[in-house]
Amino acid sequence: MLKVICFKWQQYGYRSAFDGEHVNVLRNMVKRNYPHPHEFICITDNRSNIDKSIRCIDIWDDYSLLRSPHGEAYPSCYRRLKMFSKEFGKIIGGNRFVCLDLDTVIVGDMSPIWNREEDFVIWGDTHPKTLYNGSMQMMTVGARSHVWEKFDPIESPIQTRKAKIMGSDQAWISYVLGPGEAKWTQADGVYSYRMHLRQNGGSLPKDARIVFFHGNVDPWDYEARGKHDWIMQNWR
Repeated sequence: MLKVICFKWQQYGYRSAFDGEHVNVLRNMVKRNYPHPHEFICITDNRSNIDKSIRCIDIWDDYSLLRSPHGEAYPSCYRRLKMFSKEFGKIIGGNRFVCLDLDTVIVGDMSPIWNREEDFVIWGDTHPKTLYNGSMQMMTVGARSHVWEKFDPIESPIQTRKAKIMGSDQAWISYVLGPGEAKWTQADGVYSYRMHLRQNGGSLPKDARIVFFHGNVDPWDYEARGKHDWIMQNWR
């Protein structure tokens, strides 16, 4: 059974604040758009307002104090790198999982996206220097364990910064894995609101399955939800 996981923890100074409602809405979107056996899991430091039907796992302290190499205003997601460890299957109780960001709107059937057989797939067409975007990634546990094992909290952020790769965990993933990994693109119906939709007035492409709101606009913001019917209809 596929495990669909998300993370929610408090990062002081970051522009967005996530709460239990965002977790519940993501679970609802997954349930409506993935008609196959799965379990939805939230890894979090605060279970408040998260629906009791959602299994919550306490987040670990690994790299909890490590900040983004780009400054306090940028997200630091190094804690998520533990997903790449060989032991992660024991934490989630399964061998196959997909990880989603909370600032996401699912608009279509995710079956073609998540029923792929590669041992690792990640979103990847949002930045020329950052090969992969951590907003969605799917793997068989331990498939790329060296991403976790080689990470050094002092040297690794310096290496990615020198290489001019944007992000925290996604920068390290791009740096370590390099080009050639299986990835989702616009051809799969995977879109970025900031890079693909916003410049066209925010209209939804007909082939869209999922839209990620990495950047300064979240789907629950007025600029998004208040202006576009497709967000109102799906982010619920």
